[in-house]
Amino acid sequence: MGVRLSRMILKAVLFDSGGVLMQPIGGRWNPRADFEQVVLSHVPSFSSEQFAPGIAAGQRFLDEADETPDYEQYHRVVLRHLGIEATRELLDELQRPVEPAVILETFPEVKPTLQELRARGVRMAVVSDAWPDLRELHAGLGLHTFFEAYAISAELGCNKPDPRMYQHASEALGLTPAECLFVDDDPGLVAAAIELGYQGRAVCRDGRPAEGVASIAAIDEILAFF
Repeated sequence: MGVRLSRMILKAVLFDSGGVLMQPIGGRWNPRADFEQVVLSHVPSFSSEQFAPGIAAGQRFLDEADETPDYEQYHRVVLRHLGIEATRELLDELQRPVEPAVILETFPEVKPTLQELRARGVRMAVVSDAWPDLRELHAGLGLHTFFEAYAISAELGCNKPDPRMYQHASEALGLTPAECLFVDDDPGLVAAAIELGYQGRAVCRDGRPAEGVASIAAIDEILAFF
């Protein structure tokens, strides 16, 4: 779907994070890639085939939440459905810090695109349904220096498409919605931003166009808009 952007007034890009800037190694966002290994170290008798129902229950819990829950609360939900006691030791190990590069990777075009946007004087922020450690994850991947502001759901107490998520970022930059291009891999969230006056593009890395909003296959395509 072709939608013209008002290029003359665009001054910034508001990026979603997961699926736009980075992805989990192994393909799963939650729980973290080392979840099974940690649990089995505490409960050796547990079968690896038994994890699926608990992980599915955890995803339903996240999908149904109005805001991003505490990470420990999420782990408790998964462990409860697995029938495993959520001991303090186990919970702490599941949340222990790990190097971001062990569990996450950026998409190939991301860093060159962010570098070029910065060289062109384009301002950037992140708008993401995420836990508060997103800044640290970005720092570990070498991304944090590109962004002037972060709108993180776990900190703001709301998820996209709540207008506060988008507005927190644009207001932090001192810009109007019309001056900002919002980029997300969820077309519905892009449509919500457009309704609020932002310009938008949906990232469709599988090559299939989004329904209802204009799409791009990778974020380097937005360089044409600046």
